Parts: sequence; C-alpha cells; structure tokens
Amino acid sequence: MRLQKWRLTGGQLTSEPEPGPEREPETDPEPGDEFSRVLDRVLLGGGPSSSLRPVRVTSAVDEVTDRLLTATAVGDFLPGERLPAERELTALLHVSRPTVREAVARLQALGVVEIRRGRNGGAFVRDSWTESTAAAVRRTLLPRWTEFEQLFDLRGLVEGMVAATAARRRRPEDLEPMREALAAHLSASTPREEQAADSAFHQAICAATHNPQIARLSRDLLTRISLGFPVEPWGKGERSHHERAGHGHTALYEAVAAGAPERAQEIAREHFMISAEMIREVLARVRGRSGTEETLD
Repeated sequence: MRLQKWRLTGGQLTSEPEPGPEREPETDPEPGDEFSRVLDRVLLGGGPSSSLRPVRVTSAVDEVTDRLLTATAVGDFLPGERLPAERELTALLHVSRPTVREAVARLQALGVVEIRRGRNGGAFVRDSWTESTAAAVRRTLLPRWTEFEQLFDLRGLVEGMVAATAARRRRPEDLEPMREALAAHLSASTPREEQAADSAFHQAICAATHNPQIARLSRDLLTRISLGFPVEPWGKGERSHHERAGHGHTALYEAVAAGAPERAQEIAREHFMISAEMIREVLARVRGRSGTEETLD
C-alpha cells in the first residue's frame, strides 16, 4: 500500500502528485552555426553526431523505426546486409537497448528484416521498400529538409577541402590504397561490393591528408546526412550512379596523384552531390514526383 504524501502550502494541506515514470531527458540541438558546431565537436574530441537531432524520447521507438526504414530506403543498408548490432545502434542513436530491440522487432514484423540466429546472426535487410516506408521517409526527411540541404552544401565544401589537402600532402605510399580501392570499385559486381569499395577509396583519400581530425570531420558529416549511420547512401544500386561514381573516383585519383589540389577540390565537390541526389530521389518518390530537380520546401 502506497502512502499519500502531503505538504502544507499557504496554510492549506495539499497532496503531492504521484511521481510519474522516469524518462530520459530530451536533448535539444545546440544553437549556433552548423559548421562551427561540427568543427567544435571534432576538435574537442566529441564523438560523431547521431544526425538530424537526438531521437525524441517521447516516441523513441517510433523515431528509431522510421529512421531505420528510411536508412534502408536511401541505401545506407542494402538487401542482404546486416544492420549494426544492437549495442552499436544504441551508441549511434543514443537510445536504450530496449528501444532498439523494439524498433528492430517492428522492422521484422513489416518484413524489412529477418532475424538470423547464431554466431553470424543478426537482423538482415530483406527489402528496401514496404508499404510503411513512404510514410516513414516523409516523417524523417520532410521536417528537416532545410537542414539536409545545408548539410549537402557543407559536405561538398568540406570534401573539396579534404581532396585538395590530400593532393598537396600525399606521399607515394598513400597512392597504393587508393588504386586498390579504385580497382575494387570498378570491378564490383554487386551494390554491396560497390559500397564497400567506395568507402575504402574515400578513407584512403582522408588518410592522405595525414590529419586524423580531417578524417573525423568527414566521417561526422557522412553520419549526419546518413541518418546517424556512418555509411554512404547507395540508393537502390542503380548502374547510372555506379558509373558516375566510378568516373569520379578515377578523376579524383588522377588529380590527387598528380598533386593538383584545385582540380581535386572541384571533382570532389561534384562527386559528393551523387549522395544528395539519391536522397532527393527517394523523397521525390514518396511525394509522388520523379526527378531530382524539384525544389523541396
């Protein structure tokens, strides 16, 4: 039996309200300039952000579910690929393990993932699109679209700087990992192989700057545009995107190898617009439109 608590207020005896269930505190986005916040977080040693904004506690399971559905729609996680482990998702999205567990269970019920048991088990993506995907994409992207467009612009500027710095500082031994990753990308036979080779190539470019803080900044921006996951969006693995990426990688490698920073910067800024176009295409699809040239409010 719980005893009612009372207190004396203004000469009257009143009861205190029963304490509600404990809730994790919400964290509002920090004010200030976006670029400054990213730089401060990197230079002060903070971890990569969870993208967009911290998950709202009042509907944490709903938002994590929506974010995972959107991540599969834009190709962060491709069919046949395993989602990050529960512990990793908890750290990336700053939510509790029960929240992640419930969100993954919802994806399983929707048919987006299948759960495999055993040492190499986990939640594996079955399909990138279901009847629930369009609504999830709209809820995740539309309210924050202005921020996304700002991040696309910021990322192009930063990755241009990364490429120019790599062209100025690269050493002969830095070029071999780039060549290997480029060859792997051009010979890839599946979207998953393409995505892995793409990541290796850009990691090699970052390494050639010989400044780990630059690499952290690049990863942070990737995480922010990829819904909290440090994975390059890959759409549905369209061959046109793969061919454009291959041409971009080849030109970027040649510019870095030649020590041409201005050329490397120009190529990189254009190259990183491919990811932005993929995300725009997904949003256009759920709005019942086609193409990437529309203005999204």
